[in-house]
Amino acid sequence: MLLERLSNAFGPSGCEEEVRNIILDAIKDDIDEHRVDALGNLIALRKARGSSTKGFPKRVMVAAHMDEVGLMITHIEKEGWLRFARVGGVDARVLLAKAVVIGDKRIPGVIGIKPIHLMREDERTKMPRIEDLYIDMGSCDRSQAEKLVKVGDYAVFSTRFAAMKESPLRAVKGKAFDDRVGCAVLAELLKQSYAFDLYATFTTQEEVGLRGAQVAAYAADPDVAFALEGTVCDDMPKKRDVSPVTRMGQGPAITIMDRSVIVDKRLVKLLLQCADKLDIPHQFKQSVTGGTDAGAIHLAREGIPAAVVSVPSRYIHSPVCMLSLSDLEHTVTLMTEALHRLEGGLPE
Repeated sequence: MLLERLSNAFGPSGCEEEVRNIILDAIKDDIDEHRVDALGNLIALRKARGSSTKGFPKRVMVAAHMDEVGLMITHIEKEGWLRFARVGGVDARVLLAKAVVIGDKRIPGVIGIKPIHLMREDERTKMPRIEDLYIDMGSCDRSQAEKLVKVGDYAVFSTRFAAMKESPLRAVKGKAFDDRVGCAVLAELLKQSYAFDLYATFTTQEEVGLRGAQVAAYAADPDVAFALEGTVCDDMPKKRDVSPVTRMGQGPAITIMDRSVIVDKRLVKLLLQCADKLDIPHQFKQSVTGGTDAGAIHLAREGIPAAVVSVPSRYIHSPVCMLSLSDLEHTVTLMTEALHRLEGGLPE
């Protein structure tokens, strides 16, 4: 399964090569050309087969980001401990005692903190600070550690992909579903032919500011764009009656607005028409927090109509995420139909 290979890959922001190589191998027979730009974006083109009814759009961009949140080594202590900084939005609370792999050699390590037995009472009730954490590789001193890693090396969680056996939602768990699931959906979309040039853009550095999408959108210069994401799913029990952002197993999530973009109403209408036509379960993302590549894409050049479709994923930006394969498949179906319907132009 492509999602499994993508989830297991090492690819924090600015270090997406392994992910890019997996994707290129998966899509090479379905594209006409590709290139890798200065920021590491993989821009793949599937040329138009036929012509659209209204002659618009001629160029459509669909983006999914390759990078994941991670850590970067900033200092090696004399005892061999590795100090680190966050790459992207990582909550310190999810880091304690988690296993990671570091650098090109994939050196294993464990994130450590003072044992609870040695903590003062007030320390036990406080959120840990990144400055108090370290990675333990089992080294005796700095010289040993420096033979294995160096300052500037990346670290990511060492979680491996697995199916949740007997899950009625066909759930799977793994790391980096934000946004390796979007990459998997986009790879599937390339197996179809469309009446416009489809620019499948696998972007870099989304987690640190939508950077890859900004330059990729300028280069592709599309008439219309979609961003595919793995989004927040917080359907766990709550103390008060609050609607979750999304629910796992209830289909792809359509965004109306987040902090980075107000989605083009015509594209929302298009997506809803497709979902109704094929009876595809779907939902609206019920939070306006967070941002996606669409936030950078829609501002490129003179402005680009853009929409966001996401696969709900529990526990994103943590060592282990969970999603439903049914939601993934429904997202592929919805986006395939939306792209084909777009061959007749945007809804009024």
